[in-house]
Parts: sequence; C-alpha cells; structure tokens
Amino acid sequence: MLVFAPNYKPTKRPEHAVSLQLENVSLTVNGQPHIHPSHLNLAAGSMNVLLGPTLSGKTSLMRLMAGLDMPSTGKILWRGDDVTGVKVQKRDIAMVYQQFINYPSMTVFENIASPLRLRKKPESEIITAVKKTADLLKLGAFLQKKPLELSGGQQQRCALARALVKQSGLVLLDEPLANLDYKLREELRTEIPKMFADSGAVFVYATTEPEEALLLGGNTVTLWQGAITQFDTSTRVYHRPKNLVTANVFSSPPMNFLDAEKEGLLISLGENSYNPLDPGHIKLTAGVYRVGFRPNHLMLEPKNSESLRFSTILKSTEITGSETFLHLQHQQQHWVSLLHGIHHLTPGVSIDVFVDPAHLYFFDAMGQTAALATYTQSLKSV
Repeated sequence: MLVFAPNYKPTKRPEHAVSLQLENVSLTVNGQPHIHPSHLNLAAGSMNVLLGPTLSGKTSLMRLMAGLDMPSTGKILWRGDDVTGVKVQKRDIAMVYQQFINYPSMTVFENIASPLRLRKKPESEIITAVKKTADLLKLGAFLQKKPLELSGGQQQRCALARALVKQSGLVLLDEPLANLDYKLREELRTEIPKMFADSGAVFVYATTEPEEALLLGGNTVTLWQGAITQFDTSTRVYHRPKNLVTANVFSSPPMNFLDAEKEGLLISLGENSYNPLDPGHIKLTAGVYRVGFRPNHLMLEPKNSESLRFSTILKSTEITGSETFLHLQHQQQHWVSLLHGIHHLTPGVSIDVFVDPAHLYFFDAMGQTAALATYTQSLKSV
C-alpha cells in the first residue's frame, strides 16, 4: 500500500517569481474527493506539465486554476492576489481542451483574431499577431476558410492559435495536441514553450504521456487519483521519483515490479541474488522491498557481467515500426520489455531477459522510495 501526503509540497521552488499559488486547495463533488488538499507554486515564465492517467485529476485541477470551479477548501492566488471565487471571465487566462471549440460562422482569421478584437487592439497589430500565430501552427493557407471546411487536426490548431494569440498570463492546455499528426506534434512541443518563456506567462499542459512531459521540459506535476504525488523539474521527477506511484505514472509502459529481500550484503530477487557494489543499495536496511524497473531496461542480452537473468514466457509481441514491445509472464507478474528495432518472436516460448541492477528502484512497504536506481548518481543535471 502506498501512503503519501496528499498536501504534498514541492521540495524545489522555481527560480522565478511565483505567479500562481494553490494553498490547501481541494475539490469534493457529491461527497467524493476529486482533488485532495494540494499546494502548488508555479513561476512566471515556467512550463508546467500535469502528468497522470485518465481520471487522475488533471482537468479538475486545471478548472480550479481557471476559476471554472470553486475549490471546496483553500485559496488560489494570482500574482499575490486572492482570486478564489473570481469568475473566469475576469481572469487573464487562455484555455484549450482536447475537445476544441471554434466559431463556425467565422473564418479561421476571425476565429484567431476574436480575443484581440475583444480587447480592442489596433487592426495592424491584430493582422500581425494572427499571421504570426497562424504560420506557427501551419494555418497560413486556411485563414479565409471556415472551421468546418478544415480537417479535425486543422480545427484543433485553429482553437490552439486563438488561445496562443491572446498572450495571456496563464495558459491552460488540456491534451491539446492529441488530434494532431506526429510531425506537427513534435514541432509544437518545441515551439510552444519558447513562445511563452519570453512572455512571462505561466504555462500548464496536461498529458497522459510521460514522453511528452520529458519532451516539453520544464516542471512536471505527477497526479494519481486526485493527489499530487511530486512536483519538480521534469528530469528530476523522472529519474528521482519519491514513491512507487510517481515512478509508475512517469513510465510508459508502466514499470515492471517484483519482490526483493535484503539480508546482510545479499539482495534476493526471486531466482536471482546479488551483492550490491553501490552504496545506494548496500545501505538498504535488511527487509522486504518492492523493486521496480522500466520496460526499456529489460533486455534480451545482458548489458554487463552484473546483469540479472530472469526466465519468462512470451505472451504476445507488438511491433510499432522502430520498436518492439514484448509482453512477458514472470511467475505471477506481467512484464513488458521495450526493445529498439523489430524483433519477430513466437508467443508461448520461454525467453530469458536481463536487467542491470543499476536500473533497479527499491520501494518500502509504504510505497516510498527506499533507494534510487544507482545510475541516477552519474546524472549531474538531476
């Protein structure tokens, strides 16, 4: 069982001035907690990713930030002012959902320009801003078309452009790139953070994909069943999870697990035992642990002489072009191995797989991290 403080506070604050603060904010609907009491400080000019599976609380947390919902407890501060209960229309925000909304009677140009016209911006400024944003989102050729004349991905880009052109202080994007093709998603993941880094806006981006969180950079908030489990720079949360849930949320596919026991200098993991060489594992107290390792660290060949071997049964194979997923049965556990390249293997056969002990994370009986994977000690950036 995992136990963590639902009012988790970040251990490392961003360097810039805090613009958005959530202080003991919670949300209960019909007696059911949607967001547990949470503290969060987001800095001006920062990219912040909300990472978690479906129904983990990402959209609920965004709606509280936007002012669309009233928190059950706590308060929300914007640039030092208490805006709890202030209507969304009176806040300096832009928001885009995966289920986008456009004005069907307006051209793409007017859709994008609409927030600037509401602010009564000069026409020359509107034209410049719309064209710049449209070019970024590959919409320059469609400015005189109506949204219903566009493909689904183009309509999503139109809604995204309307949010970006506002240059709001708080930008909330709820899985906004999910409907776009791979190439455009890759381009926008690079360009969008750049647009707001100079503006000083607080950028909040929700996703279910750990890879997307790493590609976007900045900070990551991991969410699980309505609770914030960790908040720090994205690379630090990925490499140094504070608990089992965070480690699993920030792994795609999810981590593989098995039970381990340490007695003296010996660590036993099922049919394997090893004497740890690294202080991180040597210093573990005697007892039983849950050990986790990511699918990309489970290989068909040993990485080195210290690699541990496990006997598994191949249940199925998924080939995705440049990668192969092996679904394996190890005793009572279902494991996944993520391999580079194409591997044609027959389901039902017995396969030996290997993992380097340097990639093992140890979690105690409460689900807290007892020892990080020892490879993280060589990562100076985290």
